[in-house]
Amino acid sequence: MSSFQSIAPEELQNRMHEVLLVDVRGSAETDRGIIKGAKLMPLHLVPMNVDQFKADQDVVIYCHSGARSAQACQFLAAQGVGRLFNLEGGVMYWAGSGLPLVAPE
Repeated sequence: MSSFQSIAPEELQNRMHEVLLVDVRGSAETDRGIIKGAKLMPLHLVPMNVDQFKADQDVVIYCHSGARSAQACQFLAAQGVGRLFNLEGGVMYWAGSGLPLVAPE
């Protein structure tokens, strides 16, 4: 059984106000646009920032296609972080569904 769940772009859009949204892509990718409100944390920095994930909050992680974010979810679950979600299809599916991207701050 997986220690995290998938979340569809439409469901994420409806829950944006109640989740911690984390983009694990590198800066060359995030410079092309992020989901509004996302915290930027490249995949290689996730192990050094486990303490930033709260046990009482749903965490949605995304990347370009969903592969790296699944790795981040697996790692965080192994560290005891619960309530993890991987964005189905990543930012590629988000944008392909007609949902907006913004420039990173």
